[in-house]
Amino acid sequence: MAAYTCPNCRQRLHFESRVCPSCAHPLGFAPVANRFLHLDVADGAWRDARGAAAMVQPCANTRYGVCNWVVDRGDPQSMCLACRHNRTIPDLGVPGVLERWTRIEDAKRRVLHGLMRLGLKLETKAQNIHGLAFDFLYDPSAEQGYAPRHFTGHENGLITLNLVEADDAQRERIRRQMGEPYRTLVGHFRHEIGHYVWSRLIEFGPDLIPFRALFGDERADYQAALQAHYTNPPRPGWEDHYVSAYATMHPWEDFAETFAHHSHIVDTLATIGEFGTRLDPMPAAAPGTPDSVIDFDPYSADTATLTAHWIPFAFAINEINRSMGQPDLYPFRLSPGVVLKLDFVNRLVAFYAGRWAPGEAEASDIRALAATLGQGVELGAG
Repeated sequence: MAAYTCPNCRQRLHFESRVCPSCAHPLGFAPVANRFLHLDVADGAWRDARGAAAMVQPCANTRYGVCNWVVDRGDPQSMCLACRHNRTIPDLGVPGVLERWTRIEDAKRRVLHGLMRLGLKLETKAQNIHGLAFDFLYDPSAEQGYAPRHFTGHENGLITLNLVEADDAQRERIRRQMGEPYRTLVGHFRHEIGHYVWSRLIEFGPDLIPFRALFGDERADYQAALQAHYTNPPRPGWEDHYVSAYATMHPWEDFAETFAHHSHIVDTLATIGEFGTRLDPMPAAAPGTPDSVIDFDPYSADTATLTAHWIPFAFAINEINRSMGQPDLYPFRLSPGVVLKLDFVNRLVAFYAGRWAPGEAEASDIRALAATLGQGVELGAG
């Protein structure tokens, strides 16, 4: 995320801000321009930091308090670029549902905005039958500890999310039951959108064969793989090739997990860069190694650059979290095999965003980086 400020008083703002905490002006975020606007209460105009009026209006979901994005007045859609992907919203008459839906929408906008920054085109179901849509479903049985009736997942562009995931206590309970080191709303969206990206960009495209060479043959029986995953622990040494234990289950899950981690890394490095954070070289670094500073655009950087900067920053942030008694922000290991898969995702995204064409770059640089990692770097050592 950018280091956003109020266009009226320059107060620092969070991406989810709806009212400036300093000047109390209503705020609206323009996703394409990547900036906040403020509502001039004197004349009702939305204005930028220079005072220029913008021909926009709040997203229709603003009336529920779940969205802070704006829509161009000439747009036939009353929903913003994020909310127009919603197919089903939960019953707002149920106590507590609105608060949870708000958390879900905040996470969804953050993830979709990152994909927009990467240059990926997101179509709705109205634009393309295979476009992206969301069903947000309330399941009271899951809150009571029973088996959920609605499961988070993806099918042909439709991502379903159970509202129980917006309850911190319930999500932590599920995380422990599943033995996961990390479970968040942002993580759910990035993982499921990874499935969507696979179906749109790989399944029927020229990258299917390279995908199988790196991730495995997705034609393997998914239900059998699912049952085996929850019956038997992952094989020893799985960390050498997979970013998470769940990624070992099936090539589809391996890609979705890798795609999610690519988004984790890119978005977090972009935020670090926006705040001008620097790190001294690691103690084991070669003499003359410069400080680690994000003086590049992570959304268009090559994988070697992303990885070289992510490793020291992730370690430092994990230590900061531990200083506050919090779990590691990034409790994962980057091995050479994982880095190669991240490179596949990074090149795939760059190609479909129009930033890279076959033949412009070779994989030797990233393979050399992977070799220097040896057995991988443990960023969340226990």
